[in-house]
Amino acid sequence: TYREWTSPQRVVAARTVSDAEVEDTVRKLVWQPDGQGRRKMQPAGLYGRRKMLAEVHRAGLTTASPGAVDRVMRTLGLSGVLRSKKVYTTSSDPDGVRAPDLVDRNFTSDRPDRLWVADFTYVRTWAGFTYVAFIVDVFAQRIVAWNAATTMATDLVMTPLR
Repeated sequence: TYREWTSPQRVVAARTVSDAEVEDTVRKLVWQPDGQGRRKMQPAGLYGRRKMLAEVHRAGLTTASPGAVDRVMRTLGLSGVLRSKKVYTTSSDPDGVRAPDLVDRNFTSDRPDRLWVADFTYVRTWAGFTYVAFIVDVFAQRIVAWNAATTMATDLVMTPLR
Protein backbone atom coordinates (compact mmCIF):
# COMPACT_ATOMS: atom_id res chain seq x y z
CA THR A 1 0.00 0.00 0.00
CA TYR A 2 0.97 3.62 -0.27
CA ARG A 3 1.30 4.07 3.51
CA GLU A 4 3.59 1.06 3.73
CA TRP A 5 5.69 2.37 0.84
CA THR A 6 6.13 5.78 2.50
CA SER A 7 6.87 4.39 5.96
CA PRO A 8 10.41 5.03 7.27
CA GLN A 9 10.93 1.36 8.20
CA ARG A 10 11.20 0.30 4.55
CA VAL A 11 14.24 -1.96 3.93
CA VAL A 12 16.67 -0.84 1.24
CA ALA A 13 17.86 -3.58 -1.12
CA ALA A 14 21.44 -4.79 -0.64
CA ARG A 15 22.20 -4.21 -4.33
CA THR A 16 21.17 -0.56 -4.03
CA VAL A 17 23.55 -0.10 -1.10
CA SER A 18 26.46 -1.85 -2.83
CA ASP A 19 25.86 0.10 -6.06
CA ALA A 20 25.92 3.35 -4.07
CA GLU A 21 29.30 2.37 -2.58
CA VAL A 22 30.65 1.53 -6.03
CA GLU A 23 29.28 4.80 -7.42
CA ASP A 24 30.99 6.82 -4.69
CA THR A 25 34.29 5.06 -5.36
CA VAL A 26 34.03 5.52 -9.14
CA ARG A 27 33.16 9.21 -8.73
CA LYS A 28 36.25 9.70 -6.51
CA LEU A 29 38.45 7.93 -9.07
CA VAL A 30 37.09 9.71 -12.12
CA TRP A 31 36.53 13.29 -10.96
CA GLN A 32 39.15 14.92 -8.73
CA PRO A 33 39.03 18.54 -7.56
CA ASP A 34 41.60 20.82 -9.17
CA GLY A 35 43.24 23.84 -7.55
CA GLN A 36 40.22 26.12 -8.09
CA GLY A 37 37.67 23.84 -6.45
CA ARG A 38 36.23 22.52 -9.72
CA ARG A 39 36.06 18.82 -10.47
CA LYS A 40 38.29 17.65 -13.30
CA MET A 41 38.05 14.31 -15.08
CA GLN A 42 41.06 12.07 -14.54
CA PRO A 43 42.44 9.48 -16.99
CA ALA A 44 40.48 6.85 -15.06
CA GLY A 45 37.37 8.32 -16.66
CA LEU A 46 38.49 6.80 -19.95
CA TYR A 47 38.84 3.27 -18.59
CA GLY A 48 36.62 0.42 -19.63
CA ARG A 49 34.86 -1.98 -17.29
CA ARG A 50 37.85 -4.25 -16.60
CA LYS A 51 40.32 -1.47 -15.78
CA MET A 52 37.71 0.41 -13.77
CA LEU A 53 36.93 -2.74 -11.76
CA ALA A 54 40.65 -3.16 -11.03
CA GLU A 55 40.87 0.50 -9.94
CA VAL A 56 37.84 0.10 -7.67
CA HIS A 57 39.42 -2.98 -6.09
CA ARG A 58 42.73 -1.09 -5.63
CA ALA A 59 40.81 1.73 -3.97
CA GLY A 60 39.73 -0.73 -1.27
CA LEU A 61 36.27 -1.85 -2.38
CA THR A 62 37.11 -5.50 -3.06
CA THR A 63 33.47 -6.63 -2.89
CA ALA A 64 32.54 -4.74 -6.08
CA SER A 65 31.36 -6.96 -8.91
CA PRO A 66 31.83 -6.41 -12.66
CA GLY A 67 28.06 -6.01 -13.03
CA ALA A 68 27.93 -3.30 -10.39
CA VAL A 69 30.75 -1.40 -12.09
CA ASP A 70 28.92 -1.78 -15.42
CA ARG A 71 25.69 -0.38 -13.99
CA VAL A 72 27.43 2.54 -12.31
CA MET A 73 29.44 3.44 -15.41
CA ARG A 74 26.26 3.35 -17.49
CA THR A 75 24.48 5.57 -14.94
CA LEU A 76 27.33 8.09 -14.92
CA GLY A 77 27.63 8.06 -18.72
CA LEU A 78 31.17 6.67 -18.71
CA SER A 79 32.45 4.36 -21.41
CA GLY A 80 35.92 3.13 -22.15
CA VAL A 81 37.94 4.57 -25.00
CA LEU A 82 39.00 1.97 -27.55
CA ARG A 83 42.55 2.07 -28.81
CA SER A 84 42.93 1.28 -32.45
CA LYS A 85 45.62 -1.04 -33.67
CA LYS A 86 48.54 0.84 -35.19
CA VAL A 87 48.70 0.22 -38.92
CA TYR A 88 52.13 0.07 -40.52
CA THR A 89 51.71 1.02 -44.17
CA THR A 90 55.35 1.36 -45.18
CA SER A 91 58.33 -0.87 -44.60
CA SER A 92 61.47 0.87 -45.81
CA ASP A 93 64.59 -0.97 -46.87
CA PRO A 94 67.57 0.54 -45.00
CA ASP A 95 70.01 -1.02 -47.49
CA GLY A 96 68.05 0.09 -50.56
CA VAL A 97 69.38 2.54 -53.13
CA ARG A 98 67.92 6.01 -52.67
CA ALA A 99 67.16 8.30 -55.60
CA PRO A 100 69.34 11.43 -55.67
CA ASP A 101 67.84 14.77 -54.61
CA LEU A 102 68.04 16.74 -57.88
CA VAL A 103 66.54 19.98 -56.49
CA ASP A 104 68.50 19.94 -53.20
CA ARG A 105 65.24 20.32 -51.18
CA ASN A 106 64.63 23.74 -52.81
CA PHE A 107 60.98 23.53 -53.86
CA THR A 108 60.70 27.03 -55.33
CA SER A 109 60.62 28.23 -58.92
CA ASP A 110 60.65 31.66 -60.57
CA ARG A 111 58.44 30.72 -63.54
CA PRO A 112 55.85 28.10 -64.54
CA ASP A 113 56.81 24.71 -65.99
CA ARG A 114 60.42 25.01 -64.85
CA LEU A 115 60.23 22.54 -61.93
CA TRP A 116 57.80 19.69 -61.53
CA VAL A 117 57.76 17.25 -58.64
CA ALA A 118 56.06 13.87 -58.61
CA ASP A 119 54.72 11.69 -55.84
CA PHE A 120 52.19 8.96 -55.26
CA THR A 121 50.01 8.03 -52.34
CA TYR A 122 47.10 5.81 -51.47
CA VAL A 123 43.53 6.43 -50.34
CA ARG A 124 41.50 3.90 -48.38
CA THR A 125 38.03 3.41 -49.85
CA TRP A 126 35.17 1.03 -49.08
CA ALA A 127 36.34 -1.22 -51.90
CA GLY A 128 40.00 -1.29 -50.77
CA PHE A 129 42.96 0.93 -51.53
CA THR A 130 43.19 3.28 -54.50
CA TYR A 131 46.65 4.48 -55.46
CA VAL A 132 47.14 7.95 -56.94
CA ALA A 133 50.23 9.28 -58.73
CA PHE A 134 50.49 12.97 -59.54
CA ILE A 135 52.83 15.65 -60.87
CA VAL A 136 52.78 19.15 -59.35
CA ASP A 137 54.10 22.36 -60.91
CA VAL A 138 56.10 23.98 -58.11
CA PHE A 139 55.53 27.56 -59.30
CA ALA A 140 51.74 27.34 -59.68
CA GLN A 141 51.34 24.71 -56.94
CA ARG A 142 48.82 22.91 -59.10
CA ILE A 143 48.53 19.34 -60.25
CA VAL A 144 49.69 19.08 -63.86
CA ALA A 145 48.88 15.39 -64.40
CA TRP A 146 47.59 12.50 -62.32
CA ASN A 147 46.54 8.88 -62.52
CA ALA A 148 44.62 6.56 -60.19
CA ALA A 149 44.62 2.76 -60.11
CA THR A 150 43.66 -0.08 -57.81
CA THR A 151 47.13 -1.66 -58.04
CA MET A 152 50.51 -0.13 -57.33
CA ALA A 153 52.25 -0.89 -60.61
CA THR A 154 54.76 0.90 -62.84
CA ASP A 155 52.00 2.11 -65.18
CA LEU A 156 50.47 4.05 -62.29
CA VAL A 157 53.50 6.35 -62.15
CA MET A 158 54.44 6.33 -65.84
CA THR A 159 51.03 7.42 -67.17
CA PRO A 160 51.18 11.00 -65.75
CA LEU A 161 54.72 11.38 -67.10
CA ARG A 162 53.61 10.73 -70.70
